Amino acid sequence: MISAALRRALTAPGDPVLRPLPDQVVAMLETVHAPPRLAAHLRAVHDVAAQLTDALADGFPQLPVDRSAVLFGAATHDIGKVLHPQELSGPGSSHEPAGYELLLRHGVAPSLARFARTHASWQQDGIGVDDLLVSLADKVWKGKRVTDLEGLLVDRLADATGRERWSVFLDLDDVLDRIAADADRRLAFQATHPVRDPHGVVDG
Repeated sequence: MISAALRRALTAPGDPVLRPLPDQVVAMLETVHAPPRLAAHLRAVHDVAAQLTDALADGFPQLPVDRSAVLFGAATHDIGKVLHPQELSGPGSSHEPAGYELLLRHGVAPSLARFARTHASWQQDGIGVDDLLVSLADKVWKGKRVTDLEGLLVDRLADATGRERWSVFLDLDDVLDRIAADADRRLAFQATHPVRDPHGVVDG
């Protein structure tokens, strides 16, 4: 049984229309009774990750990207906020290791669960392209542009393509501008879903 509020967060089309989360993630969010606001946020970031990976596949096919891993990571990156709901509306990083452990307990492979830990750690050494894309989706969904983060991806793109860095930057900047243009509408969609479900579990 899941609440009507969570069901709405998982199924309402949104404006712009947001892709549904992977079935495995939906089932997990229902099992842990995720806050509706969290489900809405994960849908927004997941949708942006899909747009981003599609655009990079078209413009930079030389870049090795595990699209399914990026989409799963975007769909679950903040799942630890189920255990730390105060971090839905305030600062905090306790959800990062908590999310990783929660995913492992639900049978998710460490290679996919890692995004719960790495989405806010993009400045660390050894962070891969897939992790950078999840981190970037988690910023640009709300129109936030982070120069250093984008610069790391530009470096990877330039290495993969052999193109000049400035040329790569201009193309990536266009992609991110297009995605960021819908940020206000995604934020509005997220804001319509409550941080805490006021009605409890009412739907079967």
